[in-house]
Amino acid sequence: MNTPPQTPSGLRRGSRPKSSAAFERVAGKTRKGMLVVISGPSGVGKGTLVKELSKRMPELRQSISVTTREPRPGEEDGVHYFFRTDEQFEQMVANDELIEWSQFVNGLFYGTPRSFVEEQLRAGNDVVLEIDVKGAIQVKERMPNGVYVFILPPTMEELEARLRKRQTEAAEAIRQRLSVAVDELNFLLLYDFQVVNDDLDKAARKLEAIVIAERCRVGRHLPH
Repeated sequence: MNTPPQTPSGLRRGSRPKSSAAFERVAGKTRKGMLVVISGPSGVGKGTLVKELSKRMPELRQSISVTTREPRPGEEDGVHYFFRTDEQFEQMVANDELIEWSQFVNGLFYGTPRSFVEEQLRAGNDVVLEIDVKGAIQVKERMPNGVYVFILPPTMEELEARLRKRQTEAAEAIRQRLSVAVDELNFLLLYDFQVVNDDLDKAARKLEAIVIAERCRVGRHLPH
C-alpha cells in the first residue's frame, strides 16, 4: 500500500512555502535605477575613465550638468549641458531643483539637476555622475543609496605630472590643486569603493566590475 506524501509541518495542503512567496517578491521585478558617483582629485583622470566605462557599458546614462557659462561651439542645450542664466540658476537653487551645486572661482555656477537624475532612476536606468569631491559629499547627503567611487592617482607625484602635462595652468595654480587633492583624501572613507587609475584599461575594468556587482546586490531588487 502506497503511503500518501506528507505535508510539511505548519503548512496546509495547497499553500506555498514562505521561500516561494519571498522569491515572487523579487522575481521578474524591474530594478530601480542606480546612481554611480565617480569623483576624485582634479587631474586624476575621472573624465577619461567615465568615457571608457561608457564604451564598455553603453546602457549607462550620464548625468547632464546645468551651468551658467556660455555654450561653446558645437555644444547643445540638454545634450552637453543645460545652459541657464544666473537668475535661472539661483531660482533652481531656491526651488531645491539641484542635488548639488557650486560656484567656481571664475564666478560661474555648475550643478546637477534633480529632475533628470530622478527620472532616469525611476525608469530603471543607471546614471553615472562624474563630479568633484565637494559635490559628491552633497549628493551623498541627499542620495545615500548611490554607489560612490573615489578615483585615486598612483602617487601624488604622478598626479602633479598629469596636471603639468595639461599645460593649462601656472605653477601656483597646480600647487593649489595638489593641496586640495591632499585635503580631499580625508573624505575617502565616505566612499564605497576606491580605484587607482594607474592603467586606463585596468581601472575601467574595475569600474565595470563594481557596477555589475552592485546591480546584483539583493537590496536593489527588493520592493521599495
